[in-house]
Amino acid sequence: MKKLLIFSLIVSMQVSAQIKVACIGDSITYGAKVENRKKLAYPRQLGLMLGERYTVQNFGASGKTLLKKGNAPYWKTGLYKNALKWQPNIVVIKLGTNDTKMVNWKHKDELKQDLIDLVDSFQSLKSKPTVYLCLPVPAFLDGKNIDRTRVKEGVIPVVKAVAALKKLPIIDLYQRMLDKEALMPDKIHPNAEGAYELASEVYHALTQKIFKKPYQAFKK
Repeated sequence: MKKLLIFSLIVSMQVSAQIKVACIGDSITYGAKVENRKKLAYPRQLGLMLGERYTVQNFGASGKTLLKKGNAPYWKTGLYKNALKWQPNIVVIKLGTNDTKMVNWKHKDELKQDLIDLVDSFQSLKSKPTVYLCLPVPAFLDGKNIDRTRVKEGVIPVVKAVAALKKLPIIDLYQRMLDKEALMPDKIHPNAEGAYELASEVYHALTQKIFKKPYQAFKK
């Protein structure tokens, strides 16, 4: 009985010591075009990379915007509310791609303040998480919907400005994927191997280490 109690206490201490990582984002975080999304979406692969000391949760919601006045604001999702309730220790924010749709871009001047507000909502939590801002992955198409130029020249400068203002670390997913169009079959969403690239870049930002196992290790 005494041994069982000691074991239970050890397990409890291990669980409580886990670092909670909340991945905030749109369909790219959710893993919309990833084969076997539940196993291979980038937050899932990130969790496997980080190991047992970390618990990584996917709070990605397809089609959502950073803009509060966007056609589908992330702010109104249950996932956002759940992420706040979860009291994470680390928050990785990757939003902005859907904001480049023309239906949303008319509100582009509000992107900066909306991102500041999103950061503030997490920094005000009791858990006092470290917040990382991701530069969005490149879009390899043009038009009234998601657009490569608006991602590069519109969203990215805003993310960099907020990161500088709030003194936040940046995760550069844009450069990571810039020469990997082949891993984005629909020109917007990474496939499972592309999700591995995202996870590897986030892993490097969180640990300052290079993840050395190849993508094939996650397919088994």
